[in-house]
Amino acid sequence: MEFGISLQSMIPVRKEPSHLAEMTSQILFGELFHIYETRDGWLQVRLAWDNYEGWIPEKQVRLIDEQEFLRLLNADTPVVMDLVQLVANESQKTMFAIPLGSSLPGLEGQFFAIAGENYRFEGQVSVASGVEDIETHQEKKEFCHDLVEDAMMYLHSPYLWGGRSPFGVDCSGLVQMVYRLRQIKLLRDASQQATQGEVVSLLDEAEPGDIVFFDDEEGNINHVGILADRFRIIHASGSVRIDAIDHQGIFDGKQEKYTHKLRLIKRII
Repeated sequence: MEFGISLQSMIPVRKEPSHLAEMTSQILFGELFHIYETRDGWLQVRLAWDNYEGWIPEKQVRLIDEQEFLRLLNADTPVVMDLVQLVANESQKTMFAIPLGSSLPGLEGQFFAIAGENYRFEGQVSVASGVEDIETHQEKKEFCHDLVEDAMMYLHSPYLWGGRSPFGVDCSGLVQMVYRLRQIKLLRDASQQATQGEVVSLLDEAEPGDIVFFDDEEGNINHVGILADRFRIIHASGSVRIDAIDHQGIFDGKQEKYTHKLRLIKRII
């Protein structure tokens, strides 16, 4: 087995080994992955963070050995908290932009190293969530407030199927990345995320930061968002937006109609 890391702003993940294939996700800067197969210039990979699988162009990958992979995997990994920020490759004397939610494995102060090259980052970062240290209701309330504030940073980002950045994000990508900023692991797709956490029986019992799922006429989960409070939801539909929600689902005030049917509420924290 081979190992790799993204040293680009983002790498599109395709369903099949072709640039014409559906983009199902993105790998942001600093994210690690296993490589399972090589085919005609494409690599089949599995992301270390969420075990998501897909195909990426071989030319966009930095290969690393297993020792380096494990070092980076086990290192403290702050997450970029600026919408977009520059990172400097000091070994090559270059600079480039990376988006909100990118990973900085092994960052100490302003510096980190990957595969023998030195990098510098001077922006804002989020460290370990400390969820396990939450003991009081007030601490949990403050944590969830911060999580909702993080979600607000994505407001007005355009909807993009497979997207995970402020420059384009889908509904499950938004939810995953908001929790990623607090170092909490969620799976990639809405149907997968619905298997995580604890069920909240009623919307009246829900709290900010809870995840809400919606289904289609066949009962398949096809949408997800994060509660800002019991009456509003942050979700990606056309763009990242805030809409009203009640026991029926999401109500679009401009269209004056329900757009998504409520199926399930989950609490992760």
